[in-house]
Amino acid sequence: MDLGLTDRVYVLTGASRGLGFATAECLVADGARVVVSARRPERVAEAVERLGGAGHAVGLTADLADPDAPQRLVAAAREHFGRLDGALVSVGGPPPGTAAQVDDAQWRQSFETVFLGSVRTARTVAAALTGSGAIGLVLSTSARSPVPGLGISNGLRPGLAGVAKDLADEYGPRGVRVLGLLPGRIMTDRNQALFAATGDAAAARAEAEAGIPLRRIGDPAEFGRVAAFLLSPAAGYVTGVTVPVDGGALRGL
Repeated sequence: MDLGLTDRVYVLTGASRGLGFATAECLVADGARVVVSARRPERVAEAVERLGGAGHAVGLTADLADPDAPQRLVAAAREHFGRLDGALVSVGGPPPGTAAQVDDAQWRQSFETVFLGSVRTARTVAAALTGSGAIGLVLSTSARSPVPGLGISNGLRPGLAGVAKDLADEYGPRGVRVLGLLPGRIMTDRNQALFAATGDAAAARAEAEAGIPLRRIGDPAEFGRVAAFLLSPAAGYVTGVTVPVDGGALRGL
């Protein structure tokens, strides 16, 4: 299938590794060009090199808690590639712990980055799009069903899913699509850390896999391919939805 990605340009946050980087790889493989960002400059530089260098990708050190970050990303896309067609907004997972265990400072920090940073980026990109385009918010299956031990995620992700739906309604008449992606257990650094934090990573992984109909942890590339499709013109009639990429773990229809 031709996804129609040739020469299209996308901004991807939190994309030096994990789900964001996997999506960037898939976009570039299909002919798109990308602006990738993350908080650590050395990782951003490494990601750009792995994506093929300046003809395919440019990098920017940015933290979504910074109000200026989204506009800098938009400017970089226009400066280096002359256009902008959408974004994948991914933010590192908030600290683990139940809703009662995490303190006010952790809630505030997570809200500024995970919630407000994502909303600000989505609306900045949407405002910058001069034609049709697509914005994907990387959320979590916690947007539909609470995940034990991840209280902040359980609190913030459902709200972001609602925001995505609201933005889809507002920007739809302009041809701008907004949607959420719900990764389940995918073998990223985040999930490796969560498994390790249990004290027995192998047992924790086996327990997680037992609850997934496909009986395995996902690979980041499997998420990246879904995200690249949803951002592409080939998915031009898909908006305002949340799409699980979780091996069937969510039990709702």
